[in-house]
Amino acid sequence: MRARLVILVLAILAVAGFAALNWSEFLRTTPLSFGLVVMEAPLGLIMLAILGITALAFLAANATSQTQLLIESRQHSKALQAQRDLADKAEASRFTELRQHLDAQLRENRQREAIAATEFEKAMVGSQRELRTQLEQMNRTLATRMGEIETRIDARLERARPATDLRTTPLV
Repeated sequence: MRARLVILVLAILAVAGFAALNWSEFLRTTPLSFGLVVMEAPLGLIMLAILGITALAFLAANATSQTQLLIESRQHSKALQAQRDLADKAEASRFTELRQHLDAQLRENRQREAIAATEFEKAMVGSQRELRTQLEQMNRTLATRMGEIETRIDARLERARPATDLRTTPLV
């Protein structure tokens, strides 16, 4: 863009310098034919005017083109921004859905863990009761057997004592 502008300015300056140096020739009148009519007019001035009008038309066309490009660029950037916003919203909704899903999974896991913990505690309490019951039964059984053994030992001792009493009593 800048190179074109520099070339355009240099061309305009060159034409203006050429016209300034040859101004008297530009103003000299010559017979000119306009189709049906022949008139006396300065040919250089007419050509210079046509060149100026062409340059202005070029500048206007260029300005119009640049304006259209800017307008289209803004429209595209607005559309692109709208698409980005849509994508961001969709992504945000996906993140919130994922967050909700993860929260639900964590809640379910915690509930399962709590249920498992209570079941474990119930099993432990039941096991402890059963163990106590078995220990009490074993204690009773042992106490009963110990009592039986003591009774047998006492009975044997009683039987063994009279015989020992005879041996230990002196014969007079």
